[in-house]
Amino acid sequence: MMVEIDKIALIKIENGQILSTKSKGKNKYYIPGGKRENNETDEQTLIREIQEELSVDIIPESIEYIGTFKAQSDGDVNGIIVKMTCYKADYIGIPKESNEIAEIKWLNYTDLNIISEVDKIIFKHLKESGLLV
Repeated sequence: MMVEIDKIALIKIENGQILSTKSKGKNKYYIPGGKRENNETDEQTLIREIQEELSVDIIPESIEYIGTFKAQSDGDVNGIIVKMTCYKADYIGIPKESNEIAEIKWLNYTDLNIISEVDKIIFKHLKESGLLV
């Protein structure tokens, strides 16, 4: 049986690099975001997760859908799929590490070896769209 993990993520690109985070105790970088709680909308999930992880406030009217991507979940048994619904958005503030985030880093397409499986698919899409160097 396939299990899907429903996640919402922020795609923030500057100068051809994408904002990525590394959680405490993990060795891979992830695009910031997280799981939906209760009956949250995509927008509500994005705003809450990014506030929790990066301590910045998303500007709701700047939120724009980019795409939905699926891949096997890292470190989980086969058949556990991460479904990542990605949005781009502007925010107020400067990203800084929170309780759960050990490091914030701007990555580019050469960093595929240090990111999760679903992020590899997203990086490839962004590179093909000319957004990522």
